[in-house]
Order: sequence, then C-alpha cells, then structure tokens
Amino acid sequence: MSDLMIGALALLGMVGLIYAGMHVAIALALCSFLGVFAIKGSSVLAGRMLALAASESIDSYIFGVVPLFVLMGFVVSQADIGRDAFDVANRMLGRIKGGLGIATVGANAIFAAITGISIASAAVFTRVAVPEMLRHGYSKRFAYGIVAGSSVLGMLIPPSLLLILYGILTEESVGDLFLAGIVPGMILAIAFGAGVYVMARRWPAFSGSGITENDTPLSLGAMLGKIAPIVILIALVLGGIYGGFFTPTEAGGVGALGAIIIGFFRRALPAGRIWKVLADTGQVTAAICFLIIAASMYSRMLSLSGLPEYLSMAIAASDIGYWGVIVAYVVLIIAMGTILDSSSILLIVVPLFFHIMKTLGIDPVWFGIVTVIAVEVGLLTPPFGLSVYVIKGTSPDRSLKLGEIFTGAMPFAAIMVAVLVLIIIFPTLAVGVLGR
Repeated sequence: MSDLMIGALALLGMVGLIYAGMHVAIALALCSFLGVFAIKGSSVLAGRMLALAASESIDSYIFGVVPLFVLMGFVVSQADIGRDAFDVANRMLGRIKGGLGIATVGANAIFAAITGISIASAAVFTRVAVPEMLRHGYSKRFAYGIVAGSSVLGMLIPPSLLLILYGILTEESVGDLFLAGIVPGMILAIAFGAGVYVMARRWPAFSGSGITENDTPLSLGAMLGKIAPIVILIALVLGGIYGGFFTPTEAGGVGALGAIIIGFFRRALPAGRIWKVLADTGQVTAAICFLIIAASMYSRMLSLSGLPEYLSMAIAASDIGYWGVIVAYVVLIIAMGTILDSSSILLIVVPLFFHIMKTLGIDPVWFGIVTVIAVEVGLLTPPFGLSVYVIKGTSPDRSLKLGEIFTGAMPFAAIMVAVLVLIIIFPTLAVGVLGR
C-alpha cells in the first residue's frame, strides 16, 4: 500500500471515529500513530516521532499566549465587566427600536475586545441581557438568539483564541492576525446590530410584538466609571501590541495582571471566584494543549504521507479554479461545524489545506480570517452549536429548549455567511490594514 493511500485511510478513519463519538484529540493521536506505523513499519519509530511532535508543539514561547488570554477572559467574566459593558451600551442605544438587542451586540463586541472567548460572552450575557430583553417584550427565541449570535464576536475581534491557534499552527504573526480581524469584526458587529433593528421593526412575529424600550438611568460619571476598566484593558492589550511595546504573549500577561488588579480593586474577586477562575483556566488550557499536541501529530503524519502535496497538485491541475477551491473549503468547514467544536475544526482542516492555499498564492492572514468566520458559523448551527449549548446550560429557565435557541440564532448565522462572502469578494477588508 502506498504512503498516499495510508494517509488517506488515516484521514478517513479519523473522521469516522469522530462521527462515532470518540474525542477529537484521541482520534487524531490514534490515527496519526497508526498512520506513521504503517508508513515506517516500526512502532518504536512511530512512537518517537509522535513524542517529538508532542514536545515541540507546545514547547514554544508563543504558546504561552493561550493560558494568559484564557485567564484574562475568565477574570473579566467573573469581575462583572460584561454587565458594565451592557449597562453602558444600553444607556447609549436603549431609545432605538430593538435597542436592548443592539446594546447586547455592542456590549458583546466590547467584551470580545478584552476576552477573545465566545463561551465566556455567551455565559455572561445569558445572565445579564436576556432577562432585560424578556422583561421588555422580546420573544424568548429572539432574546436568546441575539446572545448566541453576538457571542461569536469573541472569536474574531482581537484578542481571539482561534486567531492565536491559527497563528500557532501556521507560524503566522499573531499580531498581524489580530490587526486583520478588527475591520471584519466591526463589520460583523454592525451587521448584527442592523439585523436586530430590522427584525425588531419588520418581523414582530419572530422578535416579539410588544417590544418596549427604555434606557438605563446612568449619569455621565457612572457611565465613565463603568467603562473605564474596559478602556484600560483594551489600551493595555491592543495598544501594547500595536504600539510595539509588547509581543502578543507579553500582552496576554499584562492584560491578565491588569484584569486581576481591576477585579481586586472593585472587590469582585473573593476567594471562591479566584478558585473558579483558576480551575476554569486550567481546564480550558489543558483541553487546548491536548488538541494542539494531537493536531501536531496529525500534521506530521499527513506530511509524511504526502497527501497535502498530492491534493495541492490535483487541485492545481483541476478546472475548479481559485473560486471553486475557496467555496469548497468554506462549505466543508460549515458542514464540519454541525458536529465539531471550533478549535477541533481549525486543528483538523488547517494542516491539510494550508499548503494548498499557499500553492494558489492566497494570503495566509486573509485565509485565517476567512477560516475563523466560517468556523464561527458552526457555533450556531445544529446539532452541535457550542454557543447554543453554553447558553442552554447557563440559562436559569429550565423550560428553554435547544430548538428555540437554534431558531433564534439562524438569522445571525445567515448574516455571518453574508459577511463571509463580503470578505471573500473584497480581501482588502481584512488585509488592507496590513498594506497587502
């Protein structure tokens, strides 16, 4: 059996095991080991190669950015900074039809700029924003759909955990990826806000026929007090990176320290919350670490088999062309989003397709932004929409059904697809800020 055939069988076996319910990292590691063993004919050599891949995949300075930004995100979540962002956004937008929903989108965009974790946004705003929207006449599915849709902004607006993972996998500059994510993130947030406004005015059967709006009574001083911690953290993290004062890894450490200091200053981090922050950070970091190790094994097995190079040559020799490749790639990612979480999708498809995209001369930073937006759509699509499941688990409403949240999130998934098409047609929206 040829090396190419072994690589293809290992890939198909991995997909089959995942569909059968095996954990993604275990399926990746198992099929990678068996693939290398079949190619080299030695279990000892296969074990050594994969052990080397495991050590080298996380033995990197840049990998330190992952736990640091995860820690900052959970500290911000526990310190009620998300609630403050919602209060300020509601005060500014509350008089508009659908203003509470637009405020939720705006607060999520602000929250994303200091966390980078969509599940944190989903959990916070399910508790903060949904009760207010329901009290003002929003339908249940519309209120939860707004939170589900806008929570995915955390995966695009920097600092984004998915962009960090993409940078680690492709050895691209995390700072360039962050910079390229700003304009698409703003476009997506504006599109979500416009969608909420249109649905609130034109689709009362879906959004709620008795929506009423009012603004939160906040003085200018109170607004400044609530927004100050957010501005400080954004200035520390993004200002430090783009000003050349910190590397992304150092910015993660500075941001985490700043969030902890703000939390202590506001007396929002008692001992119980600190323990929860540390435990959650450890769990998320360990899960990501395991996935990255398995993905590194998988990437080496694919390279050894020659499958990526073969696919590159086959696509270059085919008639589908540039647009055919891009469309097929995006459709594949969205389809995978129905069964896999976002990190797993990224770790599976990027090692396989990145070489192909480089062969076609596609900008790797733009390719990263397209990949992340396509992956985000999967956070809202059934049967496995991670943000939807987080909202279901966080909501105090025990009668809430998953179908209601998925239904409410569908318009936002459609908006994301429209924005994705826009970014694909006009790449300068993502990479123009880098002068490309």
